[in-house]
Amino acid sequence: MLPLLDDIRLIAFDLDGTLIDSVPDLAAAVDAMLEDMACPPAGEAKVRDWVGNGSHLLVSRALADARGGEPDGQTLARAHAHFLSHYRAAPCARTRVFPGVREALEGLSARGLVLALITNKPAAFIDPILEALALRDYFQLTLGGDSLPEKKPHPAPLLHLATHFDIAPQHCLMVGDSRHDIEAGKRAGFRTLAVPYGYNHGEPVATSAPDGLVESLQELV
Repeated sequence: MLPLLDDIRLIAFDLDGTLIDSVPDLAAAVDAMLEDMACPPAGEAKVRDWVGNGSHLLVSRALADARGGEPDGQTLARAHAHFLSHYRAAPCARTRVFPGVREALEGLSARGLVLALITNKPAAFIDPILEALALRDYFQLTLGGDSLPEKKPHPAPLLHLATHFDIAPQHCLMVGDSRHDIEAGKRAGFRTLAVPYGYNHGEPVATSAPDGLVESLQELV
């Protein structure tokens, strides 16, 4: 096990870009939403740089790119409803688990560590995706972007986890692929670990100065 895990009792994982590559399904839903809004498709490459801050901001970024300006509230609400409808219909058609993830979750669970999930994805999508990918049983608690009043990079979801399991933040680790994961971890007093293969708005996640970085989560075990 990595030295970074010394005295760690709880590990919180991000989902999209850390455990799973969900962009193909997200991009399909975004493009379907854009078609509903009489806009040209965005494509996977653009969507890959837009994910990570929740579905409202994803839809807002897509509309702003297609229309050349920020959408008003009514337009955003209508587009967001279209997006959720399309994504709900097929949230896991082409989504895949990154290499090394299953091995890491299996090994960490076997060592008795508490594993949790903190994502900015709406909570309603978490269990269907985890069940479809046979990952649900690894996590003792999952939090979505709408589970609490605040979401990452705010530290509140992480501190909620620590309080829920009665584990001090210094014995907790946040694992993610973006600057928002690292910022949330630091603000909560967690140790932080990053993976470089995910979605970080086109920036190297190393620039956020995580406590550690691994090419594959399998390095955790």
